[in-house]
Amino acid sequence: MFKQSKLVSALAVAGVAFFGAQAAHAQVVKIDGSSTVYPITEAVAEEFQKAKKNAVKVTVGISGTGGGFKKFCRGETDIANASRPILKKEMEACKEAGIEYIELPVAFDALTVVMNPKNSFLKEITVEQLKAMWEPAAQGKITKWNQVNPAWPDAPIKLFGAGADSGTFDYFTEAIVGKAKSSRGDYTASEDDNVLVQGVSRDVNAIGYFGYAYYAENKAKLKAVPIVEKTGKPAVLPSEESVLKGSYQPLSRPIFIYINPKSLDKPEVKEFVEFYMKNASKLTQEVKYVPLPAKAYTVNMEHVDKRKKGTVFGGTAEVGITIEELQKREAKI
Repeated sequence: MFKQSKLVSALAVAGVAFFGAQAAHAQVVKIDGSSTVYPITEAVAEEFQKAKKNAVKVTVGISGTGGGFKKFCRGETDIANASRPILKKEMEACKEAGIEYIELPVAFDALTVVMNPKNSFLKEITVEQLKAMWEPAAQGKITKWNQVNPAWPDAPIKLFGAGADSGTFDYFTEAIVGKAKSSRGDYTASEDDNVLVQGVSRDVNAIGYFGYAYYAENKAKLKAVPIVEKTGKPAVLPSEESVLKGSYQPLSRPIFIYINPKSLDKPEVKEFVEFYMKNASKLTQEVKYVPLPAKAYTVNMEHVDKRKKGTVFGGTAEVGITIEELQKREAKI
């Protein structure tokens, strides 16, 4: 009898421990996607976990915008980080799986073209020259700097850029080449921007591209290349000012988080999103992106409260949208 009661007691304790562990495990917010959006979301996650005294765990992965949407549309995550709007094929994948989404712009990024700081000849670069380097026809043919501009040296071009699962890859190719995902393949590609930073910083003949936050964090190792959008226009460096003025084109872009509305039924996810919108402006600036106007974050929370689903984009990686235009669209849905 004594042994049996001990066993019952032990099972009861184990049961409490099991359900306690389940409850603890349930307090998780799962996020994956863009490496560009990662610095903002990770900063929010850190502050949120501190505020909750680590009672809630927030996991933030960086499988790229495309990889993040794949997980999101399979119902594996609560939130997707995205450096471009959701695409038609992703909208269809989500629809087939019964996954809906609330689209929230969180900041503007100045997608930055970077070179090695020891590069002494590259003072600026035009969109046409970038296209000549990166278009599919350049593969195996445009391999030296002087093939793009005869005034540049007879030295090899070492290219570093986003991987095919990256929203930055989609946006850059749309903006520079004229078609999303249209790119030469013979370059060093990664969804992890830190890999690209290291690559460009180690080779004097290197040039690459990624989100502004990674450039800002590594200014000692890299130089930003001023961009000439069209002949006759001035070369413009990426900065908060040039993004707000709309002069840094065509590489200025909104970046997003997408929320599964069903996940908002979990208090920890709803609280995290509220915390995100309240602190996005401050934390966005801290990680060197351009915050949206305060009203934009208020509108975002209204959309969350009303569960306004869908996208204000047509399922394409649209180029050239300004902060003002983005606000007008968001106000209409």
